[in-house]
Amino acid sequence: MVVDVTELRARARRHLGPHFTRKDTWESDFPVFVRGEGSYLIDTEGDRFLDGLAGLFCVNIGHGRDDIAKAASEQIGTLAYASNWGSAHIPAIEASALIADLAPGDLGTTFFVNSGSEAVETAVKFARQYHRSQGNPQRTKIISREMAYHGTTLGALSVTQLPKIKDPFGPLLPGVRSVPNTLGYLGDCGPANELDCIAAIEAVIEEEGAETIAAVFAEPVQNGRGALVPPDGYWAALRALCDKHGILLVSDEVICSFGRLGHWFGHGLTGVVPDMITFAKGSTSGYAPLGGLIVREQLVRELYDSPKGGVFTHGATWGGHPVSTAVAVANITAMRDENVLGNVSARGPKLKSALDSLMSSHRCVKDVRGTGFFYAIELMADSDSGREFTEQESLTVLRKVLPEAFARTKVILRGDDRGATMLMISPPLVADDEVLSELLHGIDSMLTDIEKAIQP
Repeated sequence: MVVDVTELRARARRHLGPHFTRKDTWESDFPVFVRGEGSYLIDTEGDRFLDGLAGLFCVNIGHGRDDIAKAASEQIGTLAYASNWGSAHIPAIEASALIADLAPGDLGTTFFVNSGSEAVETAVKFARQYHRSQGNPQRTKIISREMAYHGTTLGALSVTQLPKIKDPFGPLLPGVRSVPNTLGYLGDCGPANELDCIAAIEAVIEEEGAETIAAVFAEPVQNGRGALVPPDGYWAALRALCDKHGILLVSDEVICSFGRLGHWFGHGLTGVVPDMITFAKGSTSGYAPLGGLIVREQLVRELYDSPKGGVFTHGATWGGHPVSTAVAVANITAMRDENVLGNVSARGPKLKSALDSLMSSHRCVKDVRGTGFFYAIELMADSDSGREFTEQESLTVLRKVLPEAFARTKVILRGDDRGATMLMISPPLVADDEVLSELLHGIDSMLTDIEKAIQP
């Protein structure tokens, strides 16, 4: 296929609204992708780029799977659309049952939506309506952690704790409190219930009044601020705190679920069964839009059976779409049958070790965090002297050095400025040793570019 990429870019600039993209980036010679194969994307010029971010943390099973494309095609030809409003269809039933089999505890009921933001929005609404149905309408407040990203719809954005993306849209949902995240805590830090980050949550609960708090939102590994892995016992302490005060615990697993951490769900890492799980990205590996909220069956029964319940007053036209849920079944089944999570468990520690080694060979590496196939490299000017980037140096790294390095190395990653200057890494879960070696060589080269551009 012969295409005029210059004309395509011009049409995109005129007609296509980009997401989270700066004007100068949209005016540059950005790549236009036409095909995907395994861990790679191919552009209009035929160049292959290693997709080191798995799209946006979502293409878990890799690009170009004929079996998943076939599942979507067959479903379109059989039943392209039917709703889950007062009826059901086979793909949504199969997908929800498959997810229930994999989810921990009695998390057995899934409300399908279309994205991670909508999943978080659904969790907020369920928490509020659940408490109202149980005679506690005053329980409307939400607690979430500093620098956490929970989505962009107005309800989800209210739970998000990133001022830069919240400020343009205020005022947002009232009654959302921010508490410290787990930055700086790792491994065995002593009794988790004595950690400052847990004590701070209890302090906020006492300040607001436990009887007014609906839910606590947290990710098993927090994306915002750079792949924050919780210390031992942290999630158990969260669970105990929520149980003590009658607060619902929501595990936001839009990134973390379906294998990103080497487990189907965050429970595999934390050992804790939450009250709700939000998911999206990896459920279809990006082959179709799908998100969802998994809720403990007891909570669903209590809402439906209450005098003020009977119905969860929430829904969406495309929620549980037949094609998307058929794709989810094909994707999850293939991941299970091909032991994709085993690949993450086997290769994740080696990837982490290789990334850790970059700290000794590059002065611009301040820290490496993460687990499974989900990592962040925090950057600085000079680790030997402890000099951080100036604001201008950070902008240079994020807006010039890294984008040019991605284009040069043909390895796509993501520069991140949420609380620090970082490089986010999240390869497809099917990446083998050869792909990971290429990824690591690309990262090594990018770090060298940063050191050439920024003096100690």
